[in-house]
Amino acid sequence: MVSRVEPIQYLNRESGQKETEQVYGEGFLRWAYGNPLGKLALHSFVKRAFFSKWYGRRMDAPKTTAKIAPFLDTYGLSTNDFEKKPEEFTSFNDFFYRKLKPGARPIADAPVVLPADGRHLAFAKASEITSVFVKGQKFDIAGLLGCPDLARKYEDGPLILSRLCPVDYHRFHFPCAGTPGETRLINGPLFSVSPLALRQRLSYLWENKRTITELVTKDFGTVICMEIGATCVGSIHQTFKPGKPVTKGAEKGYFAFGGSSTLLIFEPDTLIFAADLLKASSEVIELYAKVGTAATTQ
Repeated sequence: MVSRVEPIQYLNRESGQKETEQVYGEGFLRWAYGNPLGKLALHSFVKRAFFSKWYGRRMDAPKTTAKIAPFLDTYGLSTNDFEKKPEEFTSFNDFFYRKLKPGARPIADAPVVLPADGRHLAFAKASEITSVFVKGQKFDIAGLLGCPDLARKYEDGPLILSRLCPVDYHRFHFPCAGTPGETRLINGPLFSVSPLALRQRLSYLWENKRTITELVTKDFGTVICMEIGATCVGSIHQTFKPGKPVTKGAEKGYFAFGGSSTLLIFEPDTLIFAADLLKASSEVIELYAKVGTAATTQ
């Protein structure tokens, strides 16, 4: 049962230390994914879009500003990087998809940078992934991309999965310069993407609602940029303009309330991920690092 699963640990790139994740809504997650009654509720309504939309609308209400200060205190978040002061947010959702001050996330000189603040797993070949949260779990690239032809092109390419928790900065960015096309939506349910859920069923990643944007680049061919929805993610918002060139680290969009994931897949033999990222991933532990920091070797 989920309640007996080990705590979620990750490696903090900045400190070099393993840390234990404070899981937002942990009690609910353990109940929904580990209790028979919870699983009934999960499949009856929690996974459905109307539940997340309803919850997202609740987080838009002005009265939810009362949740901000307790949230900051509980999770020890620093407000130094925030563009707005805590008292200036108009709702909890406004706080949740907050912008940061210019320069708060410097863009590294590396060819490719991380697309979001979060916990990252990287693999040299998508087809050879066999350990994600639990050993033996394998990615279904065709299911993920919703297109067998596209899957054949990318199945041996490098892949990076970035998991954003509710405590994280929830805007996502382009990993390199290029020209993005139109975003394609693949509809689906909204299961949690917390390891508490993915340890049981990795396929939530390619069953959930997700969006795909193809980024045409000079040095890496066409990069697949994906966003994966999850329980209580009210919506995935794209803020870029299709067809207009973007710079490395430019904002791509944001998630409304909830934990979510982004996923990048590159064409085969186009890059080598950073050593610390590959090492942590080979040990089946996520590496926590911020958007704009190096995803690849120099």
